[in-house]
Amino acid sequence: MLLDNKTAVIYGGGGDIGGAMARGFAAEGARVFLAGRTQGKLDAVAGQIREAGGLAETALVDALDERAVDDYTASVAAQGGGIDISVNVITHQTLFTPLLGMPADDFAASFQRIAKTFLITTKAAARHMTKQGSGVILHFGGSDNVPSPGLGNVQITFDLIESMRRQWGCELGPHGVRVVTLRTGGIPESLPDTEEMAPHRQSMIDSTQLKRAATLADVGHVAAFVASDRGRTLTSTQVNISCGALVD
Repeated sequence: MLLDNKTAVIYGGGGDIGGAMARGFAAEGARVFLAGRTQGKLDAVAGQIREAGGLAETALVDALDERAVDDYTASVAAQGGGIDISVNVITHQTLFTPLLGMPADDFAASFQRIAKTFLITTKAAARHMTKQGSGVILHFGGSDNVPSPGLGNVQITFDLIESMRRQWGCELGPHGVRVVTLRTGGIPESLPDTEEMAPHRQSMIDSTQLKRAATLADVGHVAAFVASDRGRTLTSTQVNISCGALVD
């Protein structure tokens, strides 16, 4: 297995993307620690992993609370013998309002939240990874530097995360720690299966070159590969799994 004896921490582990990565890691032998704010969602993902024969633990952790994250990371490192993989996919505060009409306080608060949580969780993992001389920090979403009207803070948020990823990559690389982002261009099955959302789901498929979109299982498979030693040359970059929807 690709991730035998590895320890993975996933903030937002009860969500669609976090759950997909957790299942992918566990299927390749990793012990996964799912952190979040909704116990029921965490338990559902952990239950799926355990039913498949994997190892999963859950904990209620506020990824905006630095002390809580530091304590949790230290606990995971003590149990797992270190931290090999860290992922932050907590829900962003999305504001689909044109910038001309965007409330300044809401705009500023959304970036304070995302910058704070990514700094907190990455610092916590990096402390352990730099000591052991290895580790992988995965981001999700990516940036293509192509603005689109009506997205409000969404693309700018991804740009902020990518800027932090680039800085972390150059700072942590000399310590053997890799930092990589996965880009999908959208996952139809992560949207509500309703008549209202059907056109949006189809548009994600139609925008690809392969005429099929990435699935949650695809996210898990690629995340496991990137986090494994087979992906050891990948750092300070984005891995495009958009089926051609995002053209580099």
